[in-house]
Amino acid sequence: MTSTTAHATTRGRSAGIGHGNRGKVMVTGAAGALAQHVIADLVEADYEVVGIEFRGLGDDYPDTVDYVVDFNQRPFEDVFREHDFVGIVHLGRIRFTQSTRGRRYSANVVGTSRLLRLARKYGVTRVLALSTYHVYGADPANPSLIDEEYPMRAANLMPEVVDAVELENLFNIQLYKHPELNIVILRPCNIAGPGINNEISRMLAQRVAPCLVGFSPLMQFIHVADMSRAVCTAFEQNHPGVYNVAPNDYVTYQDALVAAGCRRLFLPSVPPGLARRSMRALGRLAPPAYLVDFFKYAVIVDGSLFARTFDFQPNYALESLFADYRARK
Repeated sequence: MTSTTAHATTRGRSAGIGHGNRGKVMVTGAAGALAQHVIADLVEADYEVVGIEFRGLGDDYPDTVDYVVDFNQRPFEDVFREHDFVGIVHLGRIRFTQSTRGRRYSANVVGTSRLLRLARKYGVTRVLALSTYHVYGADPANPSLIDEEYPMRAANLMPEVVDAVELENLFNIQLYKHPELNIVILRPCNIAGPGINNEISRMLAQRVAPCLVGFSPLMQFIHVADMSRAVCTAFEQNHPGVYNVAPNDYVTYQDALVAAGCRRLFLPSVPPGLARRSMRALGRLAPPAYLVDFFKYAVIVDGSLFARTFDFQPNYALESLFADYRARK
């Protein structure tokens, strides 16, 4: 590893991955499992990919990371100067459990705002941003099927995900204010599969997983390989807008645990404060307390707009997804 500046680090390969006859693409969050799939798929589609990591996850980065750089520091613009990007796939976001609120806001919102300013300055014409279905919030008053026009209520229901809502609001503003960026925003359901380390994937990977007495909400899951294909398809076809990404099938949380080979650990669900204290007492065995409502109330998103617009259907059935977790226990 060689340092280009005090704040930017190359991984010994400034040219990126692939031959790139269709141009260079920046992929942020390049150390993540989904990003590694996306980068492989983009390279196969004949793009050259430059991987950026800004979350400070550690020193042992995979080969998909070309630069480790803070979006808010001057060296980040040097990356744009060095590479003539045709597009950006923005997959990186610091989650609530990974840092302080101040640092999350600085990286997720302020940093992404600068990313978009530089994209306009250097003539990038395609931007894809990964959001999350969590922006809708988990609430018993949610409709049975949530489409893209439903308000993002998570900021009111869960202050811990305010920055996720603000990040998407930022992209939505840019989507209409700067149509030349051709922004696509994806709100996927639960992403799961090999290498994924989000909260629901951790639950499926454990031998013992908590659930609340009296609650087993319906959930949707998409395999990481299918999500990667969704990202690449949306990036290539580039129909600007906001899209839920989810299969038509779903399963209850408790059935998902059983299918993944987990032993269910039942916790008291009332009063609500006791449920959250019980979750905290389990430590790493449990999801963060602020996500408890997602393990109580169904948040089922309508992915039909994405399926119609991009002619997309997942390849992996739920059974094959859960079978992978069973095999790893």
